[in-house]
Amino acid sequence: MSDSSQGPGQDGAAPGTDWSGPAGARAFAAVEAATDWLLGYPFVFQALSRRLAPGDVLVDYGCGPGKVAAEAARRLGARVVGVDTSPEMLELARASGTAVAEYHLVEDGRVTGLADGCADAVMCNHVLASLPTQEALLAVFTEIRRLLRPGAPFVLLTTDPACAGTEYASLRIGDAGAVYAPGEPLTVGLRRTDGSWQEVRNHAWPVDLYPALLASARFRDVVQRRPTVEEALEVADPDHVGGREWAAERGRPPLVVTTASAA
Repeated sequence: MSDSSQGPGQDGAAPGTDWSGPAGARAFAAVEAATDWLLGYPFVFQALSRRLAPGDVLVDYGCGPGKVAAEAARRLGARVVGVDTSPEMLELARASGTAVAEYHLVEDGRVTGLADGCADAVMCNHVLASLPTQEALLAVFTEIRRLLRPGAPFVLLTTDPACAGTEYASLRIGDAGAVYAPGEPLTVGLRRTDGSWQEVRNHAWPVDLYPALLASARFRDVVQRRPTVEEALEVADPDHVGGREWAAERGRPPLVVTTASAA
C-alpha cells in the first residue's frame, strides 16, 4: 500500500484505512510481516506447543486471511479454527485452500457456531490495537474465555506503543518522540510485499494493561515476554533470521507475547 502522501494504493484501499471491506482484506493479505515472523509468531507457536497435543482444537481469534492459522496447523498438528469479524477476510482465507479446519464469523462480539468451552487453546495476534476502548478489550477477552475449556491456554501477540518512532523491518509504530495515552489513536506503518508502506489507524494500548483485564475476564497465570533476536535464532526459520541485519529489532524489540490460562 502506498504511503499516505501518495494517495490510494494499487488495491484501492485508502492509506490509513482499517481492514474492512474487500479492498482492506486484499491490502492486509499483501502485508509482509517480516518482524512478526521473527519476533512474534514463532514464539506464539512455541508457547502453544507446550500445551497442545495433535488434534487439539486451536482457535485463531482475528485470523484475517488465514496465513498464521495455516502455519499453526502445519507446525502444531492442531485442528485450527479461524474466526474474524470480516466476511471478506474469511472469504480470502477459505479461498487459500490451507489446512485450517473451518472458519467462523464474529458477529456482535460473539463467534457464531462455536460452543462454550470448545477450544483447547486460543491465539490472538495483533487484534487489540484496532479496538477503541478498554471495554472493547475486555469484551474480546471475555469471548475468548467463553471459547476455552477451563485450564486451557491463551496466547496473545501485541505491539508495544512505547516503541514509537522506530522503523523496523516491516513495522513503524506512531511518531518519533511521541508518548501515547492508553487508547489514544496512533498510525502504524506496515511494509507490503512490494516494499511500499500501508498506514493503518490503531490505538495505543500499553502492554502492562493486559494482565488486569485478563484477570477480570477470568484468566490466571498471566506471563509477559518480549522476544529478542538472539532468542529468535533458536525459534524462527533460519533462512528468515539470516536474511536481514535486524538492527532495529535488536536494539528495541517491539513485540510482546502474553500467555494466560482460563480459570
